[in-house]
Amino acid sequence: MNAGQEYKQIVGLAGKAAQELRAWERRRAEELDAEIAAAEAAVAEARERETRTVQGAQHWWRMAQDNVSRLPWLEVGADPAPAPHAYASRLDLYLREVKEAYQELVDAVLSLGWRARR
Repeated sequence: MNAGQEYKQIVGLAGKAAQELRAWERRRAEELDAEIAAAEAAVAEARERETRTVQGAQHWWRMAQDNVSRLPWLEVGADPAPAPHAYASRLDLYLREVKEAYQELVDAVLSLGWRARR
């Protein structure tokens, strides 16, 4: 093989390598675009779940305030704030616990004598 043929072979291999690299980069860009889209969708879903959870907790809190508003000897504290240490995967459980606590409050208020509720 002479020098001209070797040069052509090297140039051909370099061109092929460049094409393969561009194809890999396109595939990788598509993969990254898909990962970004999935992450954005997950963030949007998390925001929706957070909003629903906050609204649910506020709903139960307002109902609890209404239940104890007829108890003059009980002072209602400040509205609850979101817990920064809460786990997103447990939002449904937390909301269920709030509902259960509300039901316990209702039962406790109902069990009071009529004089205590005046």
